[in-house]
Amino acid sequence: MEPTIFTFLLVTISVHVAGDEAVKAKPFAFASYFGDHMVLQQAPKKATIWGYAAKEGEEITVSISGKGQVNTTSFIGPIPSTPVWSVQLPAIDFLGPYNITAASSEGSINLTDVLFGDVWICSGQSNMQFTLSMAFNATKEAQDAVNYRYIRVFTVGEAGSAVGQYDLLNITQHWSVPSAATIGGPDWSYFSAVCWLYAKYVSTYLEWPIGLISSSYGGTRVEAWSAPNVLKKCGVSDVANVSDATDVSGLDPNAGSVLWNAMIRPFLNMTIYGVLWYQGEANAGSPTMNQYNCTFPAMIDDWRERFHQASLGQTYQVFPFGFVQLGPWRDNDTISTGFTDIRWHQTADYGFVPNARMKNTFMAVAMDLPDFTSPFTGIHPRDKQDVGHRLCTAALAVAYNQSEFTVNDGPFPQYFLVSQNQRTMEIDYGAAVDIRSTNGFEVTCRNISSSTEDLMWLPLPITSHGYASVTFNFSQICPQSENKVVSTIRYAWRESPCPFKQCAVYNINGGYPAPPFIQRILHGLPKVKIVK
Repeated sequence: MEPTIFTFLLVTISVHVAGDEAVKAKPFAFASYFGDHMVLQQAPKKATIWGYAAKEGEEITVSISGKGQVNTTSFIGPIPSTPVWSVQLPAIDFLGPYNITAASSEGSINLTDVLFGDVWICSGQSNMQFTLSMAFNATKEAQDAVNYRYIRVFTVGEAGSAVGQYDLLNITQHWSVPSAATIGGPDWSYFSAVCWLYAKYVSTYLEWPIGLISSSYGGTRVEAWSAPNVLKKCGVSDVANVSDATDVSGLDPNAGSVLWNAMIRPFLNMTIYGVLWYQGEANAGSPTMNQYNCTFPAMIDDWRERFHQASLGQTYQVFPFGFVQLGPWRDNDTISTGFTDIRWHQTADYGFVPNARMKNTFMAVAMDLPDFTSPFTGIHPRDKQDVGHRLCTAALAVAYNQSEFTVNDGPFPQYFLVSQNQRTMEIDYGAAVDIRSTNGFEVTCRNISSSTEDLMWLPLPITSHGYASVTFNFSQICPQSENKVVSTIRYAWRESPCPFKQCAVYNINGGYPAPPFIQRILHGLPKVKIVK
């Protein structure tokens, strides 16, 4: 008999009961997020299936068509009087479809049309929740969905909990085969445009199914998606009042950990391949904005460790984690706080990913995709196709190790070359660049005689550019007659830094935009090297 797998229930958690009344046993059933048409993680990983039994000690046999069977015994889980069962399936490398049957003295239950491939969780706030029905070319995209029947989708319903849940409280869309109806609506309900388009584009390069789990909640901060230990690590006090652990109704969705508890934690016992994330707008300008460089990477670390442990090592300990760097919002290029800070903090203040702090991560830059006339307001741009393409390309490079896509990252400075005598600065990107504007760079100056810093940011237009570099002349901005030199340079440090796809720097191969950066330039060091 296989050992019991239900490991994440063995982690210490708070039990959610009403008063002293124990939760009643459930009938023989699969857990809520297992269903017909679903995708389970393929070999070399093993997938886990679990569910409920009417009594403790019930012998249960789980069989998968053509692949044998696994036996287990039901046991009492963390909630009183709730017997559960769990099995780990053998590693399966043929996509399917399969039928899976669980049988006990109570009868049998079935999962039909089950595929094996890669399972991705898509999470975050409203731009991840933003449905395909609201995106550009929505009708055409929805009608095209039927051509991608090996992608399967599942949408978690909005829910919050003051304590950790081991199964979902609310489901909006059970596992579904793509069609105009299952992908194309209703608005804000199902299915996530970014999540779907990413998988659609990636599937053209892969030869196996993709399972998408959309679990997002508009207007929410990263703290709500983070376990309490993450908030403690980053010195974040609870961002909202969660005082009643016996009542999950009416909770502030921004309360610390409430969305983690209800909308992510239930999936820990499921083997997954990776996560996509689009969030940060709600943290821009919030009291915890400048802690995002801790909370976001720490949340990623925590999700990875918990999924890995709960799956008995089947979910990779450093699974791929992709995210969308915040896009534009308002038609005002003078706003240089809020979104700009979060964009920088999303990379743990490196400016690029993956990096030493955020390994096996990938990013889609979106700051050059404004949609100020969006009927859903400019904070919700409708061009999710470009976002999906950029995520897809980055994922193929990082999550799927396809080397031909590594050059498609947006350019990032490799060297800053400063000539104080000639009053010039050159940024070397190390690869071919496409310069679409001379604007977007700014500098501050410092007086080298008195060491006084000028905190005013001044625009520094590109004066010339080469194959892989751009050059600036700062003689007018930091005049030598005043003993001034460039102190700090930054790029695209605006809420909405440029018109559509017209920021200054892109790469040649693919036209991917350079991300924003900020860099201190020390006087006396003519060459500043950035180590990626």
